[in-house]
Amino acid sequence: MRILITAGGTREYIDPVRYISNASTGKMGYALARAALKAAHNVTLITCPTALRKPTGAMIIDVVTAADMFKAVKENFDKCDCLIMAAAVSDYTIAKPSKTKIKKQNAAMAIDLKPTKDILKWASKNKTSQLIVGFALEDKNLRQNAEKKLKTKKLDMIVANPPAAIASQKSTILIKTPNTDWQTIQNAAKSSSAKRIIRMIESL
Repeated sequence: MRILITAGGTREYIDPVRYISNASTGKMGYALARAALKAAHNVTLITCPTALRKPTGAMIIDVVTAADMFKAVKENFDKCDCLIMAAAVSDYTIAKPSKTKIKKQNAAMAIDLKPTKDILKWASKNKTSQLIVGFALEDKNLRQNAEKKLKTKKLDMIVANPPAAIASQKSTILIKTPNTDWQTIQNAAKSSSAKRIIRMIESL
């Protein structure tokens, strides 16, 4: 298959040197890319800035912001058989970023935010035969919220995990498709979980 994978956390710039982001390291997305490559699939990895070594054999597309990520996914979506959205894409971006560095002042400062584009929603509306796999990180009602995302965004698979999975070498994940019950991979290395996810995608 031609598998398109997103990884890492986007950065939304407040000014040229400051940004808001999240704690995603990109480990799961990179593990998925390596697992797919080892299974002889063609991989395109859309990656935010990370400290990870790029997987040999994958086509790499470097992005920074949620808008960059959306543009890269749109440009490559029709060429893939499967999209795996493992990236932690910001839900909001800066409404009016400053073109120059904001100087420190004694007064309080407020930052206006606006919603980013929903990449999974766009993909589900524009899919032809592609499989779409989403990720859900939830600190409350993990299964309930992940299953809602699976249904409302018409995904072929959802991978759910708690915040403890961020930046960890091992994590517990839950996986569901529209026609199967939840499957749990308990406290496994992300490389091992990635192999399992790729095999499940192949079975679809």
